[in-house]
Amino acid sequence: MDTVLGIDLPTWWFLLIGALISGYGILDGFDLGAGALHLFFRKEESRRIALNAIGPVWDGNEVWLVIGAGSLFAAFPLVYGTILSVFYLPFILFLVAIIFRAISIEFRSKEKMKWWRKLWDISFCVSSIAISMLLGLILGNLIQGIPLNANHEFVGRLRDFFNPYALLVAITVLSLFMMHGAMYLIMKTEDRIFARLTIIANNTSKFFILCFMATSLATLIYVPHMTAIFKDYPELFVLPIGAVLIVLNIRRSIEKRQYRRGFVSSSVTTALLLILFAMGLYPNLVLSNIDPKGHISIYEAASSDGSLRTMLLFAFIGMPLVGMYTVFMFWTFRGKVKLEEHSY
Repeated sequence: MDTVLGIDLPTWWFLLIGALISGYGILDGFDLGAGALHLFFRKEESRRIALNAIGPVWDGNEVWLVIGAGSLFAAFPLVYGTILSVFYLPFILFLVAIIFRAISIEFRSKEKMKWWRKLWDISFCVSSIAISMLLGLILGNLIQGIPLNANHEFVGRLRDFFNPYALLVAITVLSLFMMHGAMYLIMKTEDRIFARLTIIANNTSKFFILCFMATSLATLIYVPHMTAIFKDYPELFVLPIGAVLIVLNIRRSIEKRQYRRGFVSSSVTTALLLILFAMGLYPNLVLSNIDPKGHISIYEAASSDGSLRTMLLFAFIGMPLVGMYTVFMFWTFRGKVKLEEHSY
């Protein structure tokens, strides 16, 4: 099998897709969180400020999801087909929610009637919550495994997706995004809405820590395969310990009113939790909870070495460009939000 810098090609693509998903979780996480908090703002001006805080960046953040999905299709087509088939309904609901969230942002400011704006405010908030929870639901099921037989065929039922563990992960993802979004909005606002957001950030961080503790305990008890790697490589314990310390630093930053530091900590928390998820899976991408022969590994699902090598070259060129564009976008729209005539 071909290697690059001593790492085989399927593993390279496992790492690259993981980086793309982490980027999406960090970047779209805060604007999904801002959307989930939208109805907590009662004044029209506050809602407009919150919308304009994410207005210049929300669609660019979703580029990471598109690239991640495209990379999964190109590098691991078997996994792409299996996941889309298994999670057909959740992904349809996910796409519907993305559509309604986009049109809510764009349509809200087109008319000044109160009922019109209230309608799209509700749509924006509900769709943001739905996207966050659907992502968590899919993640929770991938962590504990899905019912695949030896031929990688789904043999479960729809209601199997809505199991207690997956629902707990869904709530945890929502709480993380709400906290993440609150701290982003704090950095972009001032005056009365700033004061309101400091209270929201304090409450959402407490909610997230409770969910984090409950999910961690449930994972240790009910999903032992996710921690098996630490028995073989005990030095990797530094990662979960680091995650716990960074989560505690979020609370410390909020209490000291160091919200920029808290935002960085919540971003690192998102990345670390996804890294721990990837470590629990590797070298598999999909786990079967009924038959080990149903597991799909990166080596079984990978495209040909020639395809992976060619695409890797483009990835090494394209990913830095996407990263630079993201940095440029945030630098251009840095600072506090000021409402103007053509603002949302």
